[in-house]
Amino acid sequence: MLKRIAIADLRIGMYIQEFCGSWMDHPFWKSKFVLSSPQDLQRIRASSIGELWIDVSKGVDVEAGAHASSVAEAQEEVEATLMAAVERLRNPTAVSMDAELERAAKLCARSKQAVLSMFGDARMGKALDFGEAESLVEEISDSVMRHPSALISLARLKHADEYTYMHSVAVCALMIALARQLGLKEGAVREAGLAGLLHDVGKMAVDQNVLNKPGKLSDVEFSAVRRHPEAGGEILRAGKQVSALVLDVCLHHHEKVDGSGYPHGLQGDQISLFARMGAVCDVYDAITSNRPYKPGWDPAESIRKMAEWKGHFDEVVFQAFVKTVGIYPVGSLVRLESGRLAVVLEQNAKSLLVPKVKAFFLAKSKVQIPPVVIDLSKPAAQDRIVGRESAAAWGFEHLDELWSGIPQQRARR
Repeated sequence: MLKRIAIADLRIGMYIQEFCGSWMDHPFWKSKFVLSSPQDLQRIRASSIGELWIDVSKGVDVEAGAHASSVAEAQEEVEATLMAAVERLRNPTAVSMDAELERAAKLCARSKQAVLSMFGDARMGKALDFGEAESLVEEISDSVMRHPSALISLARLKHADEYTYMHSVAVCALMIALARQLGLKEGAVREAGLAGLLHDVGKMAVDQNVLNKPGKLSDVEFSAVRRHPEAGGEILRAGKQVSALVLDVCLHHHEKVDGSGYPHGLQGDQISLFARMGAVCDVYDAITSNRPYKPGWDPAESIRKMAEWKGHFDEVVFQAFVKTVGIYPVGSLVRLESGRLAVVLEQNAKSLLVPKVKAFFLAKSKVQIPPVVIDLSKPAAQDRIVGRESAAAWGFEHLDELWSGIPQQRARR
């Protein structure tokens, strides 16, 4: 029997079924376990969670006199909460980039730990907790809805040694944003996000030394890495909890429309829409991120190069993706007509050519200037982008800190 109790009434020996509130508010990735540690009890009481559900058939019951709500008593409250959630989906509250960056930074940190735990279970052959994965997708989806660029841009700023885990978070956010750009229904949007989160779970079947190898892979090592889509498919099939669409993205996100991809050499319409979406999102985050064997490319340069790879991506999906992240994605270094160099801060919903930027350098005299934010869509700006620039070529090592506000040692190395 399930009972909802206050944190103050929680005792050692109780079986925790579920925490009330966001998974980000409590210190545990998994929510179903017997509370056996005084340290864990203290961590829960120190969190912002006020109530939780216990299963008295699997653990200790509440003490006499303690207040506990049954499932039936809580049903009206649950229904009201669901109605409020539906209303939020119908009328999402947009926030500024700066406001969402702060929330997204916390979400990135928690997401990393969540995916580490989930993928760690996969590596050890344990069953994945897909319910918790869906909760994570909900949080990421809400962030993308509040501001499309914040989480997507921050997730790109990953350390090389955390690539596999944060890549999954980034692809989840990109899939959600792309699905909305394509006009998919909200249920399909969440499916796309879950597919993005789980698309690389098969890499847990690959030797981690091979995944993180800084040099060129041998033929044997390369073959092992190329098998990760099929390994992921086996993991998801064993779980028997994800949809065929999620499984399909895991299996086929490395297929190409010209048939030269793997593992099955599918081409054109043989590749599902979700898998074609996954291919674009996976590649974009991969080439813009620092990897053990190479530094990430500039976001705008990455978009340009991807556009040149004929036969790789579905053209309609790729064009929708460009509208999602921009011709000059957040973090891109651009040259302005005035001769100033600037970093892109935020996209303009009406035109991809006039984002908000932060100018900080004079190209001709090679002099740093006090940073100034310019909304290029405003007539008063009297400036425009005339080209992309390479941060590496200019020697700008703290460009990401300039737009994100996150210290460089935290962002990338």
